[in-house]
Amino acid sequence: MADVKRISTPFSDEVVSSLRSGDKVLISGCLYTARDAAHKRLDDLIRQGKELPFDLQGQVVYYVGPSPAKPGQMIGSAGPTTSSRMDAYAPALIARGLKGMIGKGGRSAEVIRAMVQYHACYFGAVGGAAALLARTIREVEMVAYEDLGTEAIRRLRVDDFPAIVINDVLGNDLYVEGVRAYRQKAAKIG
Repeated sequence: MADVKRISTPFSDEVVSSLRSGDKVLISGCLYTARDAAHKRLDDLIRQGKELPFDLQGQVVYYVGPSPAKPGQMIGSAGPTTSSRMDAYAPALIARGLKGMIGKGGRSAEVIRAMVQYHACYFGAVGGAAALLARTIREVEMVAYEDLGTEAIRRLRVDDFPAIVINDVLGNDLYVEGVRAYRQKAAKIG
């Protein structure tokens, strides 16, 4: 990947603030997996004033429910799921220190506002490349909610996980910018 930024978790405000919508990144360090059911449980804990099963400070959540591992593998395919399904829960997690989220698809205005306010960003991962993304995973550890199966919270140690910054701390949105650039280019041609 040309012009790629290498970044490591946990993220500091400085790292997150240096990223811009459209930046290509390779992420190394720990990512936490969580999807709808796990987010609902985390939200319930927050509403009850209880401690979460892991410290959110500087962390990144990958919206993935990895498929079961085949014999000899530590994890199965691990592709992103649709991020908007977590939009109801994301602002509360961002306010408690979450610095990054990885998934696919756009985010709500409320989530983007929380990213701007608390200095967090959202990364897109390539859907349909689940087996390739799984190759960046070096270790897997169960953290919470094992009863949820593939939707349990796991800690993944990754090396050079490829992603692109979709939403940055300035509120920029690659999906909006991309459509605008396309329309400008089409207007010049047409």
